[in-house]
Formats: sequence, C-alpha cells, structure tokens
Amino acid sequence: MNGQPIVIVAIDGPAGVGKSTTSRLVARSLNIPHIDTGAMYRAIGLAALREEIDLHDEQALANLASNSRIDFVPGDTPRVLLNGEDVSSLIRTPEVSMAASDVSKVPAVRRILVKLQQELGRRSGGVLEGRDIGTKVFPETTFKFFLTARPDIRAKRRQEELTSKGTSTDFATVLAETLARDEQDSTRADSPLTYDKTYTVIDTSDLSIDEVVDTIVKRVRALC
Repeated sequence: MNGQPIVIVAIDGPAGVGKSTTSRLVARSLNIPHIDTGAMYRAIGLAALREEIDLHDEQALANLASNSRIDFVPGDTPRVLLNGEDVSSLIRTPEVSMAASDVSKVPAVRRILVKLQQELGRRSGGVLEGRDIGTKVFPETTFKFFLTARPDIRAKRRQEELTSKGTSTDFATVLAETLARDEQDSTRADSPLTYDKTYTVIDTSDLSIDEVVDTIVKRVRALC
C-alpha cells in the first residue's frame, strides 16, 4: 500500500447491505486482515441465549463478554470460534441477530469488544465492518464507507441467505425483522447506526458485490 504500514478500512451500514461479503473481498484484494466485528456481537448474543441470560441484564452481559473468548480463523471460508467452538453458522440465525442487537446496546459490552477490535486493527491493520466502526472504533481512519440499500432489497438478500443455509422463512417476516433491527440500531443511546461527512456512501441496491468491492478498493488505493 505504497509504504503505508497500517491500513484500516471501516465499512458501516445496516443489516442486509452485504457488509460481511464485501469486507472479506476488500480485505483479500488489499491483502490485509478481515476483522468481523458483527460476528463478535453475534457470538456474545449466542452465548447469552445459551446461558439464558436476560438480554436487559447489563452486568450479566458485561461479565459474559469479559469471560468469553472470540477467535477468527482465516481461510477461503473464515470461521468464528466462541470459546474454541466453531459457531460460524449458529450466529447467523434470526434469533441470534436480534440478540446481537440487544447485546450491542450495552455500553460495557461495547467497550470490551471495541477494545479488542482496536487492538487487532492497530496491530496489523484490517477491514472492519459494523455499525459504528468509522464513528467510534476508528474515527481517525481515512477510509470510511457507509453501505445502504432499500429495505425490500435487504430483506430479499437476507431471505436468500437464510434459504441457502436451510432456514425457510417468508419474505414478510424477514422484512419485518429487518425494519425492527433498523429501529433498534438507529435509536439505541450508545453508538447508534449513523454516518457523517467523512464517509463515502454507497447505495448497493442495484450494484453487484464485485462493483461495490471495486469502488471501495479503488478509492482506498487512490488515497494511499
């Protein structure tokens, strides 16, 4: 990257805009790590559901986050480990998605996971996706992108993702869950989903993943 030792790319946006796939491909193109921040919250959400922790019990959730180990295993199909267990598929269910949104509203949990994200990013650079990477986790980075798409497009993508993983659900349900998640994420008191003028906004509604990736990679390389 033209002599720049650390490159941190922030990709923010709501659910269903293709952040995870885009981030993996951008990281591969730029030859830097992919740090899946959303998977961290999903892993804690899964752990909370398993242990039947009240999702409004902030102290219990903070303790859970402090005592949980989350690891990423790179590869063509990266894996997410929770305390050594591969939970890559388990964290992608609708129930865990909603739990992750609840968990992410707890300030103490966010502080714990943000610290881990910052340590990983500052050590080796990386592409991070989430909802507040460019506003809270790495506000200093030059490379900030906010992906968006129409709600019906995002719900359709989510339905296709669930179907491909063997979970059958109707479009109306997925759309309702998408809108509910948007409401939760945009109105939470701590680090709500938002962006500012330092971001490059990309509407992915009518773009392929490759087109989105190409747009981001070209901009990063132009600014390096």
